[in-house]
Amino acid sequence: MERTLSQYDAVVTECLGLFAKKAHDYGTAWRILRVPSLTDQIFIKAQRIRTLQEVGESKVGEGIRPELVGIINYAAMALVQMDLGVVDTPDLDADRATYEVRARMQQARDLMQRKNHDYGEAWRSMRVSSLVDLILMKLLRIKQIEDNKGSTLVSEGIDAGFLDIVNYAVFAMIQLEEGQ
Repeated sequence: MERTLSQYDAVVTECLGLFAKKAHDYGTAWRILRVPSLTDQIFIKAQRIRTLQEVGESKVGEGIRPELVGIINYAAMALVQMDLGVVDTPDLDADRATYEVRARMQQARDLMQRKNHDYGEAWRSMRVSSLVDLILMKLLRIKQIEDNKGSTLVSEGIDAGFLDIVNYAVFAMIQLEEGQ
C-alpha cells in the first residue's frame, strides 16, 4: 500500500502543479461552470482517450496522459462546484482555488485507501482501457442523475461518482507509468 500511496501522491502533485499554473494564467473562470458542464468536459476527454486507444494515433499531438490529468482536475473542480456552488463571476484567487482542488483530491485519496483495503489493489490487474471504460460508465451515470435533478432511489450521489473518477484516472496514470 505504501507504493500505491507514493505513486498516487506523485500523480496528484503533477495534476495540482498544472492546475495551479493554469489558475495563474487563466484565473478561476471555471467557477462559472455548472456541474453538468464539467461532466461534459470530462466526458469529452474520456471519449478522446477511448478513441485514441481504438485508433492508435493522435492527429493533434497530445496523448492519453494529458487527458487523464484533465479528467482528474475537472472532476476535482466539479466537487468544488458542488460544495461551494456556482458563481456568476470568479470569486477565488489561484491559491484558494488550488487549496480547494487539493482538498477534493485528498477526499478521493482517503476513499481510495478505504476501497483499496477492501479490494486488495485489484485495480493493479486492470487494463488502462478498462479504467477508461469505468470512467465513461460513471460519467453516463452522473449524467443520468443530473438529468433526474440529482434524485436517486438507491444509488450513490454525483459526488461519489466524481471521487471514483479521480481514482480511476489516477490508477490509469500509474498503470501507464508502469508500462501496462
